[in-house]
Amino acid sequence: MNHPRLNRLPHSGSRLARRYVMPLLVLATFGGCQQLLFDPDDPRTQFEVHDRMRQRYIPLEEQDVFGQPQPALRARLSPDA
Repeated sequence: MNHPRLNRLPHSGSRLARRYVMPLLVLATFGGCQQLLFDPDDPRTQFEVHDRMRQRYIPLEEQDVFGQPQPALRARLSPDA
């Protein structure tokens, strides 16, 4: 029952993985998404579309005193909005 083909099967699989699968994984990792999938100015939900149509849109981010973007929680969660 010691067939020469059966002895080579595990080695051929690892050789196949090293030759074809590993380079494909490397290419998929480094060649991933180069561009944004969605435009940042596009509305995220139907509620944002509704607010923009009614001119009641509140931006998602505002700048703090240091100029860094932060979520505009106060403007978005206020009852006047």
